Amino acid sequence: MSDPVYTHLLALIGTAGDLKTLRGLRDQIQRQMEARLTERPVEQLYFNLNGMHDALIGRVIVLAEAEMARSGNGPPPVPYAYLLFGSGGREEQTLSSDQDSGLLYGDPKDESEKEAVSAYFESFAVIVVDLIKQLGYPPCDGGVMSTNSEWRLSLSEWKAKLNGWFEDPDWERVRYLLIVADGRCVYGDPMLMRSFQDFFFSDMLQNPVIVKHMRSNTMRHKVLIGVFGQLLREEYGQDAGSLDIKYGAYIPMVNAVRMMALQSGIRESSTLERISGLVRNEKLSAGEGAEIAEAFRLFLRLRLMTTERSVDGLLSNNGKLAGGRMSKELIDELKSGLRIGKRLERRVNK
Repeated sequence: MSDPVYTHLLALIGTAGDLKTLRGLRDQIQRQMEARLTERPVEQLYFNLNGMHDALIGRVIVLAEAEMARSGNGPPPVPYAYLLFGSGGREEQTLSSDQDSGLLYGDPKDESEKEAVSAYFESFAVIVVDLIKQLGYPPCDGGVMSTNSEWRLSLSEWKAKLNGWFEDPDWERVRYLLIVADGRCVYGDPMLMRSFQDFFFSDMLQNPVIVKHMRSNTMRHKVLIGVFGQLLREEYGQDAGSLDIKYGAYIPMVNAVRMMALQSGIRESSTLERISGLVRNEKLSAGEGAEIAEAFRLFLRLRLMTTERSVDGLLSNNGKLAGGRMSKELIDELKSGLRIGKRLERRVNK
C-alpha cells in the first residue's frame, strides 16, 4: 500500500537544493518510519527505507555535479555509475547506514584524456562522500569508498583489477570479490554496470577454484544456535545476554544465499530476490525457498529492533538484540529461523 506522506517527502528530496533541507527530510522520514515499525510488513519497510537512502544519495550526486560545474570542472567528461556495496548494494539498509561505495566510469575515447578524467572523478568523489557524511552516513571503516582509488576506476581498469583478484585469490581478494558481487548502480549509467557484471560473472563461472575460495570465505560467520538448539548469546560485557542478530543470523544467511546465487549465475543483489532466483533455477524447491525467505524476513525485522538513537540524533546499530527484548514467542521464532539457517549453512558447505 502506498503511503502519500512518504511519497510526498521522497518527491521533496528530489527537488531539494541544499544539504540542510535534505537532512531535515531524512529525519522526517525516519521518524515516520520508526513510529510504524510494528505496523508494516517487513518488505514494505525495507523498500521504503532503501528508497529513502537511494533518493538522498542520488540527490547528493546531482548537487555534487553542480558543485563541480560551479568550480570550473564542467559536467562529467564520460558516463559513470555510482555504486553501492554491502547492505546498500543488497537494498537491505536499516534506519542507520554507513557508506560502502565505489565509482565506475567509462574509458575516454582519447588515451591522452585519461589523467584528466581520473582527476575529475577523484574530486567529484571527495565532494559526494563529504556531502553524504554530512547527511549522517559515516564512512566505511574498511575503506570501501569511492574516494579510495582502489574502488574508483574506469571500466577497463576495473576489468584488469577483477582479473588480478581472480588470478591470485588470497583471502582479502576473495573478500573484495564478494563485496563486488553485492554491488549495484544507485545513480548514473546502468549499462556500465551491466558491462561490469558481464565481465565479473564470465570470469567467475569459468574459474572453479574461485568458488572453493569463496565458500571458505563466505562461511566464516556461523549461525548462533548450539547443537542442543540453544541460542548462543553474548556471555560477557555490556551486551551479556544479547544475541548478535547481524553476525549470528542475518550475515550467515546473506552469505550462504549469495554463494548459491553466484554459482547459479544469478545477478540480483537482494537476498530475497536471490532466493526467488534459486527457486526459478530449481536450485531450491518452492517449499525450501519459502522457508528460507520467511526465516530471512524474521532476521530483517529483528535487525530493525537493534537500532538506537544516539545523542546527536543520528541512528546507530550494533546488530545485537538485548535479552530483555526477547519474549518466549520471539525466542521460539528465532530458534526455528536459526535452524533453517544452519541447514542452509550445511548445504553450502557440502
